[in-house]
Amino acid sequence: MWIENCNEAAKELSIAIPLTKGTEKTRIKKRSFFNEYGFPVATKSEAFSQSCYVEWQIGYDVVTAEPEKLKKTTLKKITFTGANTKEKALYELSEYVYYFYKWQVIPKQDLLNILLFLKNLKGTDFVDKNPELSIERTHPVPKSINSIDYQWTQVKYPVLIHKFGKYEILTEIIIKEKQYAIGVQPMLYFCFPVTELKSKKQLVGRTAEAKETASFIIDAKTISIFVLMLKMFGTLSENHNKDIITIVEKIIA
Repeated sequence: MWIENCNEAAKELSIAIPLTKGTEKTRIKKRSFFNEYGFPVATKSEAFSQSCYVEWQIGYDVVTAEPEKLKKTTLKKITFTGANTKEKALYELSEYVYYFYKWQVIPKQDLLNILLFLKNLKGTDFVDKNPELSIERTHPVPKSINSIDYQWTQVKYPVLIHKFGKYEILTEIIIKEKQYAIGVQPMLYFCFPVTELKSKKQLVGRTAEAKETASFIIDAKTISIFVLMLKMFGTLSENHNKDIITIVEKIIA
């Protein structure tokens, strides 16, 4: 995602959200209740409905050595060394918090409180080390399907849901195995109804146009959601914790 308009006078950011293709970062999905499993929507052939929502695997940085990704941030020159030793720039969550801090919407003490909180975390305080949040696998049992014998088992992934206020805006943290390494990794998704998006034409009841984007507005009333998500990231693992501490220190420097 990228900032399409940065309005300091109104203290408002407009974030472009793609509607026509599922990327590794965002997808349009639908479900009836916030805790149901969501199913992807082919928005160019299926009309948006009230049950549609945006699933955004929101991040907080971008590696400076990846030019295609780097061009999406407005803060290319504000860099730090990540826990993985790579040089990174502020992006998405850290980018939004940076602007609202500089606009004096976010008090410095709020960020200092986050620093103090994150620096005191240790061991099983981190989500990926919490013994209650382990991935469960059922004992295999014989099962025959189409005359082929299988060993049937189920894998259950822990999911943490935090709902922001009374609205259907929430974060989902899903704990899964690391793709290319040993261990688990918590992944954070920001989910909100498509009715929170602004577009030239009302979305509900129509299909998406080719390469269409819509805008998600962040203002002084909603920036607290993103501050909390930044704090949440700092609790996911030791590496996330180190990154967020470094980022917050960079913002308030």
